Amino acid sequence: MKKRVVLALGGNALQKKGETTAEAQKQVAKQVGEMIAELASDYEIVVAHGNGPQVGNILIHEEAASTKEAPAMPLETAVAMSQGQIGYWLTQAINNAFAKKGKRKKVATVVSQVVVDKNDSAFKNPTKPIGQFYSEKEAKTLAKKNGWTVKEDAGRGWRRVVPSPKPVDIVEKKAISELMHDGVIVIAAGGGGIPVYRTKVLKRLKGVDAVIDKDYAAEKLAELVKADVFVSVTAVPNVYLNYGTSEQSAISKITAKEMDGLKKFGYFKAGSMLPKVEAVVAFAKKGGTGIITDIKNLKNALVGKAGTIVRK
Repeated sequence: MKKRVVLALGGNALQKKGETTAEAQKQVAKQVGEMIAELASDYEIVVAHGNGPQVGNILIHEEAASTKEAPAMPLETAVAMSQGQIGYWLTQAINNAFAKKGKRKKVATVVSQVVVDKNDSAFKNPTKPIGQFYSEKEAKTLAKKNGWTVKEDAGRGWRRVVPSPKPVDIVEKKAISELMHDGVIVIAAGGGGIPVYRTKVLKRLKGVDAVIDKDYAAEKLAELVKADVFVSVTAVPNVYLNYGTSEQSAISKITAKEMDGLKKFGYFKAGSMLPKVEAVVAFAKKGGTGIITDIKNLKNALVGKAGTIVRK
């Protein structure tokens, strides 16, 4: 039996040098596709991905072109648009990588709805910045016009901020599991998934404007499809203590309890390594193997020879 692996790719994985055109991002996706095609002989693979740069660009285009007759799409719909966009790039890249080897493999992107709790405290305190930067005056005018929450972002300008609730469930989990059972490489939970909640009375699904962290969503996906390994693929080969200082040191193998201890001492920053650490620790506590590494070291990390490996 092949091990089942969920890979969570950062949204910047397709914009390593700030590429913004579709063709440039397809070229980066090509490298990802070749790696996945190489791993597929040894593992069952599900790919989740971020969408930060891409959904930001979609929102900029939507807002710039918005009119009374053709209003801008809401955020949850923009997330769905980015899932299709990135899913297309990755599906094509993986298919082409197999074709290069003279092989064929079934690959499918599942536009994924991720259920959140409407009472999550994140809805009372929006913190996730999205879209473009504005002057304070522009931001406050748009906030009044569109019902946004806006905040100053690290001295760079003002931006819209939205809630970032934790994932509770994935609507398409059974479909994803069935596709994997049939030997399909699945791309799912893109951009953290489309945030939805269930109504109290009829349990119907409704979209909500929010952004779910892609690592938390990918970990939930790994849990639901009973994966053996969850990997957060990032820009660095390991998690480091004292990152960026002369005392920087790489963490190789560590227990979930030990990683929790380091987190309590404030070694990992929100908006950077913290969500990745919390996600792999959560997965390890459920009995799986959590890994943080970059794409260059991914193959070796899966056999315990690279990366930061977290176990129970």
